[in-house]
Amino acid sequence: MTNWILERNVATFGEMTNLPVSLRELLARHFTLNEPEVLEVIESSDGSRKYLMRLEDGVTVESVTMRDGRKATLCLSSQSGCAVGCTFCVTGVMGAGRNLRPDEIVGQYRVMLRDLEDTVERVNVVFMGMGEPLLNAQNLGDALDVLSEKLSLKRITVSTAGILPGIRWLAALPRKPKLAVSLNAPDQKRRERIMPIAARYPLHELFVALRAFPLERGRRITFEYVLIRGFNDAELDAEAVARLVSGIPSKINVIPLNEDPECFPDLRRPDGEVVDRFASRLREAGLTATIRWSRGADVAAACGQLRGRQSLAPR
Repeated sequence: MTNWILERNVATFGEMTNLPVSLRELLARHFTLNEPEVLEVIESSDGSRKYLMRLEDGVTVESVTMRDGRKATLCLSSQSGCAVGCTFCVTGVMGAGRNLRPDEIVGQYRVMLRDLEDTVERVNVVFMGMGEPLLNAQNLGDALDVLSEKLSLKRITVSTAGILPGIRWLAALPRKPKLAVSLNAPDQKRRERIMPIAARYPLHELFVALRAFPLERGRRITFEYVLIRGFNDAELDAEAVARLVSGIPSKINVIPLNEDPECFPDLRRPDGEVVDRFASRLREAGLTATIRWSRGADVAAACGQLRGRQSLAPR
């Protein structure tokens, strides 16, 4: 049965054709293969798709697929809102929601994968949708156990704002997904201004935990750095980031801010030349740095834009 659910991704017991009809009928009477209900799918001009899904209790979440030829990345949500409150993230500005159950997390994967069926050969999963995954560690762990039956954990990334108990929990797992950390400022004062959770989990304590994090051979910690004009985008800031992460096997994703005039009207994206110089400084310091121009921005599906409600008209 696991093969039918995970490998073949069927939606009903009736599709499990190698089981006797009587068994399929019995299963259908006593069990369900509940999945989120898709309310809306919006496709971006770059081919990304944003899914608005309704859960059993009426709560809605958004998830995203990003295609690259025969490869796809599925961005899953772990909560229906976010209590972390990052000031540059729409989900954080909108506030807390409930934790998603393991079946609701895996359900997003199943629904979106079925929509991509026969058009992709390789799938990666990132927990970079709505919510802070490590504030829902128990359910996340159960979902990871299920997903790892289908996907190598090397193809699953968990992103966190720096929840120290969650990072230590991940570190203790015998088999780990990849870890990404939302950094966004090279010092405690500024990081706390845009990421209030940093007051509870200070930068120096975060890096003690990250330096102790056990990495398998060839693995690196990904640092996500959202560039905000005039706040954290100076070349000196890049040099400070390089000193901060020195000695940690890592790569840095430089993410120009995805603007939202409704939720944070005073925050702006730096000019392209500033973004390029910032990334160049990191590389000159010997780091691996990539500029990640977010996909799906024209349909509010980019990093930091998920609302979990009926989508606004494309901007």
